[in-house]
Amino acid sequence: MTAALVGLCVACSRGEPDEKQRAPARQPAPSAPTPPPELLYVPSAEAELPPPVGGGLLPGAPPLPSGRCPADMVDVRGEFCIDRYEVELFDLRSSQALSPYYHPTRGQTRASFTRYRAIAARKGAPELPSPPPFQLESDFQAAARSRANVIPSGYLSGLGAKQVCERAGKRLCSYAEWLTACRGEARRAFPYGDRYEDGACNVHRDSHPAALLHGNPSIHHLDPRLNRVADAEGPLLRPTGSLSRCKSVWNQDGAFDMVGNLDEWVEDSFAGGFYARGTRDGCEARIRSHPPDYFDYSLGTRCCR
Repeated sequence: MTAALVGLCVACSRGEPDEKQRAPARQPAPSAPTPPPELLYVPSAEAELPPPVGGGLLPGAPPLPSGRCPADMVDVRGEFCIDRYEVELFDLRSSQALSPYYHPTRGQTRASFTRYRAIAARKGAPELPSPPPFQLESDFQAAARSRANVIPSGYLSGLGAKQVCERAGKRLCSYAEWLTACRGEARRAFPYGDRYEDGACNVHRDSHPAALLHGNPSIHHLDPRLNRVADAEGPLLRPTGSLSRCKSVWNQDGAFDMVGNLDEWVEDSFAGGFYARGTRDGCEARIRSHPPDYFDYSLGTRCCR
C-alpha cells in the first residue's frame, strides 16, 4: 500500500546567524582572537515553533482577549484561533451542506458524478453518492464551518481551502500556527503524547480505498466513493471528533483529528497525514510537493483566525 503513496517531508528551513547580534557592543581588545566563522544550520521542526506559552506572540499577531475566539474555534495561547474540527463545506447563500465526496464547484462535481457513474468498482463497493441537486444545477458559494460528528469535506485544493476559509470570515493557517496547535500545550509529537500509538488517531490504516475499490492504490483518486470505503476496523474516513484521544489540548479545550483523517491544507503545503498515509511522524507529517491547485479525496483543511 505505502509503496504508491507520496513521500513525506518534515518541515525545515535555513537561516543564518545574525551578524549584528554576534558583534560585540564595543571593539575587542587588540589581543582578542578572531572567532572562526559559524556554519549554516538546518533547524529541526522544533526550531520553527513560536516561543512557548508566555514567551511572546507570533510575528505581527495581536493578542486575543479571553473569549475572543468564536465558539467553533480553539484559543491557542491568546495568539490565534483554530477550528476545533476539520471543515465541512456549505453553501453560503442557502446554508445547505455540500457533499463531502465532491470537489466544491458545480463543474467538477458534475464531471466526477458523470464519470464515475460509468466506471465500475469492485464487488461490495459502496454506492456512488449523489450530490444535493443544488450542487449539480445551481451557482453556489462554498464556505467552511467546523462541526462535530460530520464527514469532513475532502477533494479540496490549496486555492479552494483558502477561499472557503475566507468566505467564513477566517483564513488559511500558516504551517507554524498549525504545528503549534497540533502539539498542544505540552508541545508533544502527537496530540496524545510523544510516541506513536496505533489507533489513537485515524492514520496509518492497513487499507487503501483505491486498492479496495479498483485494485490499485494509484488510480481514480477523484472517485466520490473513496471516502465511503470501510475495512474490518470500520470506515476509513471517520466523522469529526470520533477519536477522543486524538485531541490537541489547549486550556481544557482542544482541536480534534489534527493527525490523520484528512490531510489539511495550510498556506504552502498540507500537513497531518490522511487515514491511509503510512506515516508515524505525527504533527510533523507534511507534504510540500503538490501545487496549490492540486486536489484529491484525501485533502481537506481547517481554518485559523
